[in-house]
Amino acid sequence: MEILELLEYTFFQRALLGSLLASIACGLIGTYIVTRRLVFISGGLTHASFGGIGIGLYAGISPILTASLFSVLSAFGVEWLSKRQDMREDSAIAVFWTFGMAVGVIFSFLAPGFTPDLSAYLFGNILTITQSDLWFIGGVTTALVLFFTFSLRSIVAIAFDREFALSQRLPVRRIEYLLMMLIALTVVACLRMVGIVLVISLLTLPQMTANLFSHSFKRIIWLSILIGQISCLGGLLLSYHLNIPSGASIIFISILIYTLCKVAKSLASRQPSEE
Repeated sequence: MEILELLEYTFFQRALLGSLLASIACGLIGTYIVTRRLVFISGGLTHASFGGIGIGLYAGISPILTASLFSVLSAFGVEWLSKRQDMREDSAIAVFWTFGMAVGVIFSFLAPGFTPDLSAYLFGNILTITQSDLWFIGGVTTALVLFFTFSLRSIVAIAFDREFALSQRLPVRRIEYLLMMLIALTVVACLRMVGIVLVISLLTLPQMTANLFSHSFKRIIWLSILIGQISCLGGLLLSYHLNIPSGASIIFISILIYTLCKVAKSLASRQPSEE
């Protein structure tokens, strides 16, 4: 009965729609991230986006817009530097990670007048997402669905064996840059939901759980979307009942689901041997 009552509120309807769109977006790009082992890069882009938030607050324009631009430019910078022979990939990530955080802190403190609560960007609150946030994440999700639909074979080839993809004369560099841009935009799109600190979990935990049951790229995508949506719904209800931050609740449910699935699979694999 409580759920039906909550559905009457606009903020809860937006939260449900936002969680669905985020689950689809993270299910798609997160599968590529985990398969390609780009989790550290994604973490770097997540923290680099804070630089754009600080600039937006200082300039008096939308922090999400400036975070998108800053994050995409950082993604291109990491991709370009990591391919150079005189720069290691982890070093390139560290440069943009720390630079973004430093710029964000400096400009947020220099911002004139009243500065919005930065914890909303650091830890997120899905219940506060606006109509414009939904349009943004809807646009990112649509772009991801179209790109994965028409380029899935190339994406899978690059994700599993980049050298093979090059040997097949696929446009590897172009696709990698496009995927890095989409990773950056997905990160920013999910900031209002779970925040900078926790967004990387939304891009990896559902995929890790799905990988326990399948090694197929397509199946992992579908399972990740389902697990992500269950985590978001569970986190929303937990947040409502305990009056705790929704972002942390969503990630807590994601970890709980992964742990339960891991234990269940471990017990199931032991059972035949014991018999």
